[in-house]
This record gives sequence, structure tokens and C-alpha cells, in this order.
Amino acid sequence: MNYKDLLERTVASGVQAMIAALGTNSVMDLGIDQIDLIVMAGVTAALAVVKGWTASVLPFGDKTPSLITAPVKKKAPAKKK
Repeated sequence: MNYKDLLERTVASGVQAMIAALGTNSVMDLGIDQIDLIVMAGVTAALAVVKGWTASVLPFGDKTPSLITAPVKKKAPAKKK
């Protein structure tokens, strides 16, 4: 499993969730403490780890934290001069 890829996805999910939650709370005044919103972002990051690990052990895919297998582009052979 590619741990660098999993780390990037986890950090991105946590940061995005925190920005979204804090921004929404600021605009809509949901009445939720900021620490609760930060904890929610941490739970989101934890779920990203679980999803990434699950995707890497499923019997299909390319054993990365992604559920989608990217097509591999074949390079054209170099032309001889």
C-alpha cells in the first residue's frame, strides 16, 4: 500500500472538512462549538484512513487507496533518426 498517498488523502480530507465546517458555522451560525467542529474534521480524516485501507485490500483495483483504477497510458516508441 502506498502510505504517502494515504497520508495525502487523509490530510486533505481533514483540512477540507475543517474549513467547510468552520466556514459553514460562521455563515449560518449553527451554534456548534468550534472544538466540536474540529473533532468532526478529525473523524472525517479517520474515515479517510479506513476507506483508503479498505480500498487497498479489496480484491479489485490497483492496491492503492483509490477505488478507481487509472488507465495506464502507453508511450509511443521513440522514432529513429
